[in-house]
Amino acid sequence: MDSLRDSMAGALQEKGDIFPKNGLSYVAGDRSKPLIKKTIPEVFRETVAKFGPRDAIIVPAQDVALSYYDLDREIDLLASGLLALGLEKGDRIGIWSPNNLEWILSQYATARIGLILVNINPAYRLSELEYALKKSGCTALITAEKFKSSHYFEMIRTLVPELALSEQVQLESKALPNLKFVIGIHEDPGAGILAFTDIMKLGGPAQQLRLEEITKSLSPDDPINIQFTSGTTGAPKGATLTHSNIINNAANVVGRMNFSETDRLCIPVPLYHCFGMVMGSLGCVTQGACMVFPGEAFEPEETLKAVSETQCTALYGVPTMFVALLDHPHLDDFDLSTLRTGIMAGAPCPIEVMKQVVAQLNMSEVTIAYGMTETSPVSFQSNVDDPIEKRVATVGRIHPNIEVKIMDEGGEITQVGTKGELWTRGYSVMQGYWDDAEKTKEVIVDGGWMKTGDLAILDEEGYCAIVGRLKDMIIRGGENIYPREVEEFLFTHPDIQDVQIFGIPHEKFGEEVCCWIVPQSGAKLNEGDVKSYCKNQIAHYKVPKHVRIVSELPMTVTGKPQKFVMRDQMMELLNQP
Repeated sequence: MDSLRDSMAGALQEKGDIFPKNGLSYVAGDRSKPLIKKTIPEVFRETVAKFGPRDAIIVPAQDVALSYYDLDREIDLLASGLLALGLEKGDRIGIWSPNNLEWILSQYATARIGLILVNINPAYRLSELEYALKKSGCTALITAEKFKSSHYFEMIRTLVPELALSEQVQLESKALPNLKFVIGIHEDPGAGILAFTDIMKLGGPAQQLRLEEITKSLSPDDPINIQFTSGTTGAPKGATLTHSNIINNAANVVGRMNFSETDRLCIPVPLYHCFGMVMGSLGCVTQGACMVFPGEAFEPEETLKAVSETQCTALYGVPTMFVALLDHPHLDDFDLSTLRTGIMAGAPCPIEVMKQVVAQLNMSEVTIAYGMTETSPVSFQSNVDDPIEKRVATVGRIHPNIEVKIMDEGGEITQVGTKGELWTRGYSVMQGYWDDAEKTKEVIVDGGWMKTGDLAILDEEGYCAIVGRLKDMIIRGGENIYPREVEEFLFTHPDIQDVQIFGIPHEKFGEEVCCWIVPQSGAKLNEGDVKSYCKNQIAHYKVPKHVRIVSELPMTVTGKPQKFVMRDQMMELLNQP
């Protein structure tokens, strides 16, 4: 039966049918346009050759406006400096920073010389940072000084106390034996940390000559990026993406919005995530469009000002961001007439919000997208002319050159209109989880199918609706939170015997994190103790908003915790409808 289904899928794939056939929940994206079989530096070089004088990047907060010619030169300076440090193709280099010019330079300089960029969430705290650096085996880390309440230099010095004593160029760290260099985005980062601007000056003629040689040695199938995505087993997993993965996905994303070199994209979403790095930055590079970063992170007024002053034609965001823009008291004071399109992703969009985005933000061609880090990320996206009802009720139609099928619990393809788990395959599926073959095999199965864990329904026109999750993932303000990861951390508290994490609805963020805890016998534990334990150790959005101390947890007859019972009781206690 499996071989019959796969042969049927193969036949459909050749035709590129976006409509389900024979009543089965299977679709294949258009295959008329071949895949881009080039590396990131090759694509970037072509863009510079075509659109060199055009604006490439604008960062108002840093007073930066660079053409593609300018950006190309800056990237090569950084790439040469990294070579001068002794970094080599295949080495991992972490970046821990909010949005800024240095992030973009790092993205393309590392790709230029085959380094694997490891994206580290700016909200990470000590335990999360240590895990990410160890798991990926980072040789170097590029870090900002601070962001909001996170003091990165202080945290890295706590983790690597040898920095204060380091008089050598290369670091020797007991906690992180692979880490040899810490590069600070600061003019004077202090003992043991190299200044980013100094690295830009470090390369000489010898390194400049090596750039082309190294770039020519790269393959589109080489890993170029590791993005950590949490899992139900607790520890984050490093989704490993290739040049081919993210170049093709970026091109398809902006292609669905009819991007060209005349477009200017406002990117208030974070670069550490695929939304900013792939769909945003790399999407612009594939077309010669201009990327605009209004600030280090999303702020409504900064975003509106950037759109207005730089005449952006497109804007990205999660629904809560668009709600904040619409609620700005001086919205009408900003000229948003140049806006045309963009993407709203990360959570479902209420139809009234979509109508206001079209009417008040002038984004008549705004699209909805769905995907996951492991699939580079987008699998489905609406078209610019889809009816508003389709844009809020579904995540659009399948992207080119990939396949999707909806599977039931028995391993059969469901009938159209029937819920099941979404599986996908094609160029977009990650290479695997870094240094974790076991977890990779759990999600990428025979035939190269990626099991997403999301519950979906395909309709007769090929539109996909995401209707739930196999796992109890919480989505708070566009951030994915996996309960098991938070539970595993809280289990390290000596006074906690058992803990369950779950989400409850929240008007602004979509969901909030709730926690039920059974303390150890005789232990005195309260809500404040739990929150204090989490502070500065896990990202702020993962810290439980509501904590309830209980003597026992509701269980099934087989001894499994009943999170739905906890959720219902918690909502009743909080007087939620």
